Amino acid sequence: MTETSLRLGFFLGILLIMLLLENYLPARQSKINKRYRWTGNFTLLIVSSITAKLVLPLGVVGVAIYCTEYQLGLFNVVNLPYWLSVVIGVVLLDLLIYWQHRLFHVVPWLWRLHKVHHADSHVDASTGLRFHPIEIVLSILLKALLVFILGIPAVAVIIFEIALNGFALFNHANIRLPKSLEVLFRKIIITQELHRIHHSQVVSETNSNYGFSVVFWDRIFGSYRAQAKKQDCDIDIGLKEWPATNSNASLLRLLTMPFKNKSK
Repeated sequence: MTETSLRLGFFLGILLIMLLLENYLPARQSKINKRYRWTGNFTLLIVSSITAKLVLPLGVVGVAIYCTEYQLGLFNVVNLPYWLSVVIGVVLLDLLIYWQHRLFHVVPWLWRLHKVHHADSHVDASTGLRFHPIEIVLSILLKALLVFILGIPAVAVIIFEIALNGFALFNHANIRLPKSLEVLFRKIIITQELHRIHHSQVVSETNSNYGFSVVFWDRIFGSYRAQAKKQDCDIDIGLKEWPATNSNASLLRLLTMPFKNKSK
């Protein structure tokens, strides 16, 4: 099985499970018909994927294979045990994504790109795929740079990418875990309730819970928030300057949003 088919298989499987759960056990109701939201979100995913492939045809995994073949990067110089290189690689890639996410909130021109994700007036699995092509390209280049500097093995990259996509679908899903599971899971991972706080219109809440997978980075770096001002079912999702309308969910609006003169 190739790396691409492996990642695609996990992605489609987790996406299908989340969509089914959302259909039968929704946590909240969308203000916009999902036909409009899904059309914009999924077509944006296609545009972003094509753009990323054009910018870095081999992908981050290709960079990792190249580094291993030519013994480039720190891990190849210091001769770490392979399993340790994989574990450290996955952890450092996750830490990178945490800080990348945080920087996209505090640096104004990066926020212009990232607000495409936050402007979604409803949070479901499709929101986890809704990122501007320029943000996707920057993220891929950052990961590729880290892989090149450290010589992170391709296996670590594949594990990380599968986990990143899976967790993004999971914690954006429009579901609510049973209370017992919520209490247990949020000790380790970012749950749907924790991530909906991050999608709140309240800026102090938006600037919290940056992690896509584990909660440890938010706890270590002081960005963890356990509860919003409102109950989970009442949190105002999205951005005030981009109200819930069909036109604001269109592909054209999503692509041009960073260039509109509206502030956070």
